[in-house]
Amino acid sequence: MNETSAVDLKQGPLRLALRPDYGGAIAGLWIDGLPVLRSCEPQDLASVRESGCFALVPYSNRIGRRQFNWLGRGYTLASNSDEPHTLHGTGWLEAWQVLQRSLSAVTLEYTHPSDEHWPFAFHVEQTFELTHDSLHITLAATNIDARQTPMGLGWHPYFVRRGRSRVHLELQHRWEADESKLPVRPVAQTTLDADVAVLDLDNCFDGWSGPARIRDERLSLRLTSSLNHAVVYTPRERDFFCVEPVSHVNNALGSDEPMARGMLALGSGETARAWMQLDIARA
Repeated sequence: MNETSAVDLKQGPLRLALRPDYGGAIAGLWIDGLPVLRSCEPQDLASVRESGCFALVPYSNRIGRRQFNWLGRGYTLASNSDEPHTLHGTGWLEAWQVLQRSLSAVTLEYTHPSDEHWPFAFHVEQTFELTHDSLHITLAATNIDARQTPMGLGWHPYFVRRGRSRVHLELQHRWEADESKLPVRPVAQTTLDADVAVLDLDNCFDGWSGPARIRDERLSLRLTSSLNHAVVYTPRERDFFCVEPVSHVNNALGSDEPMARGMLALGSGETARAWMQLDIARA
């Protein structure tokens, strides 16, 4: 990493460290030195998949067997993980550039040409705004292709798992998944309110409304977003868990009803926007 690769923002007790060259990812977020997200010094970040958070664009989660149909044409994407499915879009695989920077905010940008990982060209900007007690992030993805393009947006934050970590979300459905981690059916579930220690989830939920409340013995967090789906991932025996604001159901584009499951259709020159905010306080 060269000395210009990392970006640091500080406001009051909060510090945010970014690695634009590693998928525009958050290397760390701290309050008075205490990790809020999974955190490391930016020079120590080994890969985007070990970061504190990264953007999900132009789709969230998985596209089953790397195949989808759009406007009557079938597409097969290049592999981008050790799974049979593609994972988390393309933004996390590429270097982003610093477009604007101030003492409390930074905007990163990234342009994707049509290639084997995603056949539609787009441009995306991601802005991080830090205050004394919150982090606000926005995404704006613009179709720069001549064709209509599918688009999905989201974020993949990794929260620190502590002894008393607990999550609370108001929801409508949980999507049950098959052995290959693809959704198969929605099941009614209006609330998720549990200690992380008793959960074993890797599921998408829809109808998310209101804040997600994430608490432990050290912190009280409030996660809000313009997006109304959430992926909750609570792997056993790991030191993190995820509550991911996303725009669509997993594998929406690989399903027979991508629009009904939350995918957007952008005409040439059109822009999709989303935001998430994390309010941070000591417990």
